[in-house]
Amino acid sequence: MTVSPHDQARILSEALPHMQRYDEETVVIKYGGHAMGEEEMARIFARDIVLLEQTAINPVVVHGGGPQIATMLKRLGIESKFSGGLRVTDAATVEVVEMVLAGTINKQIVSHINQAGGKAVGMSGKDGNMVVARQINPELGFVGEPNKIDVTVLNQLLGRELIPVLAPTASGPKGETYNVNADTFAGYIAGALKAKRLLLLTDVPGVLDKSKKLIEELSVNEVRKLIADGTISGGMIPKVETCITALEQGVEGVVILDGKVQHAVLLELFTDHGSGTLIHK
Repeated sequence: MTVSPHDQARILSEALPHMQRYDEETVVIKYGGHAMGEEEMARIFARDIVLLEQTAINPVVVHGGGPQIATMLKRLGIESKFSGGLRVTDAATVEVVEMVLAGTINKQIVSHINQAGGKAVGMSGKDGNMVVARQINPELGFVGEPNKIDVTVLNQLLGRELIPVLAPTASGPKGETYNVNADTFAGYIAGALKAKRLLLLTDVPGVLDKSKKLIEELSVNEVRKLIADGTISGGMIPKVETCITALEQGVEGVVILDGKVQHAVLLELFTDHGSGTLIHK
């Protein structure tokens, strides 16, 4: 579809109040393994992130990579085991996890953002002792959750035309490597930065009611009621729990949205209608 110059100008004009709302604010975007999609979608996402930075917003990208990790483990002949929906991560597996997350995927995203005209800096939670994790369960091996957050390095980058791209691996208290759920990682980073928004890009439109219709806005109390009555279930429960934790840590609003939709981030931040489900206090 071709958009006329007049319509292009109108769209930009209508976006102005939203740009002003987020002026010099921090927005943390969790870019999910499934939402990464195909190459063209990855390039569109990168351009949108650069646009945020160009409009005086401070974007921080946290990425996942579950499908890519599974592919590499299979290629190397390492069997994947799961317990309670989490990957059992032994010493051999965590090496592959770090290689894929902090290596291949991280640098692909950095490259796409740089090609789009941005200045991306790829890091993991290990850099600058940004995230120190503790073990969740010995049976899961090297699977951790954030215990200490230090955003000194991020504060040195934000506001300087630099875009942090973070892989969700972290150091343990003895220097060991832990794999951290990307949603959880993003939530803690957003909380430590007191972000204006945390956007969780996933492979569903957002939180759905029992008739599978999108719920556009929820308070924390409403989320808890929907969990209690079974409307929110399965894999959506840890996502909304991450949202609640981030809000409790000082994030103003969290949005769960479909990362497979082109320009999902821009639709959420720069339009009246938004995209996905907004959860707030």
